[in-house]
Amino acid sequence: MAIPADNSSLAKVKALFVEKFGGEPRVFRAPGRVNLIGEHTDYNDGFVLPAAIDLYAWVTIAPRNDTKLHVFSSNLNQSAEIDPYERNPRPKKDWSDYIHGVALMLQNSGVPLRGANIAIHSDVPSGSGLSSSAAVEVSTASALLAVSNHSFDKLEIAKLCQRAENEFVGARCGIMDQFAACFGRADHALLLDCRSLEGTPLPLPAGISLIICNTMVKHEHSAGEYNARRAQCEEGVQLLRKWYPNALALRDISMEELKAHKPEFPPVTFRRCRHVVSENSRVLDTVKALKEDNLSPIGKFMAQSHQSLRDDFDVSCRELDVLVELAQKEPGVIGARMTGGGFGGCTINLVETTHLEGFRQSIRPAYKSATGKTPEVYASQAGEGAGEVL
Repeated sequence: MAIPADNSSLAKVKALFVEKFGGEPRVFRAPGRVNLIGEHTDYNDGFVLPAAIDLYAWVTIAPRNDTKLHVFSSNLNQSAEIDPYERNPRPKKDWSDYIHGVALMLQNSGVPLRGANIAIHSDVPSGSGLSSSAAVEVSTASALLAVSNHSFDKLEIAKLCQRAENEFVGARCGIMDQFAACFGRADHALLLDCRSLEGTPLPLPAGISLIICNTMVKHEHSAGEYNARRAQCEEGVQLLRKWYPNALALRDISMEELKAHKPEFPPVTFRRCRHVVSENSRVLDTVKALKEDNLSPIGKFMAQSHQSLRDDFDVSCRELDVLVELAQKEPGVIGARMTGGGFGGCTINLVETTHLEGFRQSIRPAYKSATGKTPEVYASQAGEGAGEVL
């Protein structure tokens, strides 16, 4: 899909490429995402409600005459050379793994990759829970496909980029981030059924802004905690299949069924499962409220989600808790919760647009007073998904 872009952003990323490599590049971009509700449910075949945001990872690209990928990250001011045809490649445990992983998955899918010069610039803060990695993966996959004269549909791109992160980078993420980066729609959230991979656009109410507050505490999914949570959920499913043999994932378990076997569970495993089962219900309840244009219960669902992530899934931190507590006291706030994998990153706040400036002016000093850190605050609208920028 071709996307018109504002001239200043387009000129900036083109100039970056020319400075580094020379020549005229093609330009691709993919958005970060914020998750309104539905955390750690995607890899449990559950439901999520993300929205693409108007912060993007930009990839500028032009073909080379060899098979190598020469990649420059403007955010890190670092370069990397990647050989997609290297035998037995190993991750380097740095930013280039996301590019290398995507290239490998494309090659494994039968795409004869051309060499290319690639310059990357991302507006999505790294380690913030806004899915900067998926934005880079999806924009890179789109760019590599284009210069190799191949095309995949968006769902195949999302699946391929998820595999890159699972199999090469080493983070066992679900598909939500890549799906939102591909299928985002302006002014809409996406209800995603992570089993059927059916996405349903859901209009967001007029007069509501998405306010993202960055704790300035970075997380790292591939460091182990994220993978550990997934393993604990899988352990819970194996236990539950003693009584419910048709259960393939926590998606298939009701709260009543889970509670009926609490004595058989290790306490930590039970709490992990309780979060996922209850969170799936909260997603569907939030969707129902949005469809009925009834915003009043959404704040309760978001608060319950944050509490469950804090107490049952153990992925919050003091800074996230402080930001949520401060936001809940502000005028015009419909709801607030942590968003993303946890251990730092951002909160998402649904705020009446008329109270936007007051919220921004109040939350910064209050958070700094409580933590000593100055938060970044972004006001975003739901944005468009990935494509080539013209």
